[in-house]
Amino acid sequence: MSKSLKRVRAALDEAGLDAEIVEMGETRTAQQAADAVDCGLDQIVKSIIYRGEESERAILFLTAGGNRVDDTLAAQAAGEPLGKADATLVRAQTGFAIGGVAPLGHTAPVRTFCDPLLTTFDVVWAAAGTPRHVFPIPAGDLLRLTGAELALFTAARGM
Repeated sequence: MSKSLKRVRAALDEAGLDAEIVEMGETRTAQQAADAVDCGLDQIVKSIIYRGEESERAILFLTAGGNRVDDTLAAQAAGEPLGKADATLVRAQTGFAIGGVAPLGHTAPVRTFCDPLLTTFDVVWAAAGTPRHVFPIPAGDLLRLTGAELALFTAARGM
């Protein structure tokens, strides 16, 4: 078990959640992940990381699988201009590699925002620290454990 996967497992255990971490195999899209765990596309939690231009900190946007982050709305939510977070910044500030960033189990606190659409589901599925592993979590627990702020930062569908 990778260090990243162990950190996620430990965070879930510490929170008292008996979530089963599922290995999906090779998936590259939110739709493929949804198909692998037999859930709706929007029940997949995409972890999108930006770099705060002023704070120089990673900022995490938890987004429903069918949505995409609108850069302008995300910057408004964060209260600062945002730039691309490179692999070095993501690894240094979250402890995860791009493609497997979990919403919890970070090596340092990460400011987090959550797409309100995720809260409309009883259970959502999030990355478990690798590109091949996910775990189910009640949406309310996702918000509580991440300390995420609900914010409107996604583009309209079909754009």
